[in-house]
Amino acid sequence: MTDSRETAQTLFGSNLVAMVTPMGADGSVDPKGAASLVDHLLTTRCDGIVVGGTAGEAPTLTAAEMVELVSAVAGRARGRARVIAGVGTYDTAASVERARRAEAAGADALLVVCPYYSRPTQAGVVGHCLAVADATDLPVMLYDVPARTGISMETDTLIELARHPRILAVKDAKEDLFDAMTVMAATSLAYYCGSDELNLPYLSIGACGVVSVVGNIVADRNADLIRAVRGADLDSALAIQRSLLGLTAAVMRTSQGAIMAKAALAELGIIEHATVRMPLLESPAPDLARLRTALAEV
Repeated sequence: MTDSRETAQTLFGSNLVAMVTPMGADGSVDPKGAASLVDHLLTTRCDGIVVGGTAGEAPTLTAAEMVELVSAVAGRARGRARVIAGVGTYDTAASVERARRAEAAGADALLVVCPYYSRPTQAGVVGHCLAVADATDLPVMLYDVPARTGISMETDTLIELARHPRILAVKDAKEDLFDAMTVMAATSLAYYCGSDELNLPYLSIGACGVVSVVGNIVADRNADLIRAVRGADLDSALAIQRSLLGLTAAVMRTSQGAIMAKAALAELGIIEHATVRMPLLESPAPDLARLRTALAEV
């Protein structure tokens, strides 16, 4: 492992989970459920917890709820896993303020998504990310997910952002392996796979870890996958990835990742309710039946 990847693993972890936000039946954030979920993640060898990312339903969380969640997760993890706060929005000033509040609440690092909806130029993307990175002393992981934001962080943009001393990693959900290899070859940015369907391919080309939605359920299997790849045990890595195909499809390719991860956690008794906030809706019966079958097979 290169020095940059070792640094990234220390700052962010390698087996990261994009934690869902447990909610009560009325849609309020459930602190008890969050504590139970953090305990489950730690038990299943998660070493990095992303709070308020896509799976955490960030667009529907208030700034105050984000602070409370970051504080609660950081307190519960007690240094056993890094806590990465999702602070990126389409508003640079709001993102800067969320970054500062996350730092004060105990976050170890920040996740900054490419600004969505307004579709800025690449120069605007750079300016936005630099403004957030300059707002605190925390390390930053960029989040490149064009299917949700409407634009991607282009290769030259990522290379430019890599010059900032605190921008150290990328959660890549662009699903362009060649682009990822190009940026890794040109910079010291540590890559994390942000698409559960492609965890093994990304790890095989040099990603140092994953940020997984399916990891809410089976972070221990992701830990085994990462270890197998690092040990050059391709047969074991393939077996692990293939054993997760059914669950990954049920979570990521039916209703929606956050919806189905919550449904799975409720089925397993880790959280009490599978409640999501509109415009998301709880999983329909056919998707839930498929999920139950997948859980039984893991």
